Amino acid sequence: MTRLHDLYAEQGQSPWLDNLRRGWIASGELQRWIDRGVRGLTSNPTIFAKAMMETSDYDRDLASMLGGGATVDDAYWRLVTADIEQALGLLAPVHERSDGLDGYVSVEVAPALAHDEAGTVEAARQLHDSIAAPNLYVKVPATIEGVAAIETLVGEGRSINVTLIFSRQRYGQVMEAYLRGLERLAAADPSASLAGVSSVASFFVSRVDVEIDRRLDALGTPEALALRGRGAVAQAQLAYDQFRHVLSGPRW
Repeated sequence: MTRLHDLYAEQGQSPWLDNLRRGWIASGELQRWIDRGVRGLTSNPTIFAKAMMETSDYDRDLASMLGGGATVDDAYWRLVTADIEQALGLLAPVHERSDGLDGYVSVEVAPALAHDEAGTVEAARQLHDSIAAPNLYVKVPATIEGVAAIETLVGEGRSINVTLIFSRQRYGQVMEAYLRGLERLAAADPSASLAGVSSVASFFVSRVDVEIDRRLDALGTPEALALRGRGAVAQAQLAYDQFRHVLSGPRW
């Protein structure tokens, strides 16, 4: 047993790994992380781009695809899909043992679609349909356009991971969009089970905390330095309290 196992067993927290690269899959490193207690995995275009540029793991396949007439964009998504599918397979046992509560892998729509509601919806549909795994999350940014896309996608029974949430106001909008999506799904088919629609909202803590600590360091007073790290705890607590408030509402 590891501290990650203890975190889940004693605190009910599911540790996720925010990284994915082909070398980890091929070498067994990802499986070792799962064995240590990792219960989910997220990725994003920056992570994949870094892996493709800094390692040779993708060179042969990329050269073959481009030589066969594929565009760079098409080749990128084929490589990403292959990695995601393998990661989904490795985490499938976690998903099955937890009755669908854990074992998810996230893949993000293209960043260029952040302010394109229709484009985000279509890209998420394509990823869900092409990969078609019960433990797949498609990541949608919490822009105004992304929030609108959340309701549509959840209303179609698609599981998503909402990312780039920086404020409690936007967090509330995300939860409201999720609830409206579930209501649309239930209205379309009253006999349908909502159990298969699983989504998460990734409330960002570290980026805000790093900026707060940078400003505290700049002040340099003993009082300011004593507050370092407190921003992360306060922010997480506020988000959690907001989440609990919504869960205790009449719509649940």
